[in-house]
Amino acid sequence: MGVARGIRARYGGSLAHLVLVLGSFALTGYAGLRLLRGDTLGIVIWFVGAALLHDLVLLPLYTVTDRAVQHLFRRRRSREAASRSRPVAGRIDYVRVPACLALLLLLVWYPLVLGRVSGFSAYTGLPADVFWGRWLLITAVLFAVSAVCLLVSVWRARPHRPKAGSSDR
Repeated sequence: MGVARGIRARYGGSLAHLVLVLGSFALTGYAGLRLLRGDTLGIVIWFVGAALLHDLVLLPLYTVTDRAVQHLFRRRRSREAASRSRPVAGRIDYVRVPACLALLLLLVWYPLVLGRVSGFSAYTGLPADVFWGRWLLITAVLFAVSAVCLLVSVWRARPHRPKAGSSDR
């Protein structure tokens, strides 16, 4: 028990957390070594390019977009000053989560979604033109589920008024 407390005091987390983090680093290192056996320069260029694209283009883009959505929610909320709804950040998450998931799916599968890869029909067993529609359908479902969750959250947060015919004794 003393070792676990000592690790928690020095590391800041549990022993299981430390083992999982070290395991993930080991797995990442192994995958990196296996990956770099091929075209090392091309892979390094791809990683540096992806980091630069994310940090210099995508991060400012989605930060500005998030701030704009927050501003819209704040303006709308100031008009509804009497309402007792959740804070702005809480409601924005109902837009952030499905948008982030849809964009992540697009980022991972963009060659298929945008039809930039030929010859994948043999691997997927699907015609090349179905991925765009399916991505749009998944995106619509994500936003619909998020809207239902928002409605449930608003419904549960509303103040409950006693019925007109009931009396408190």
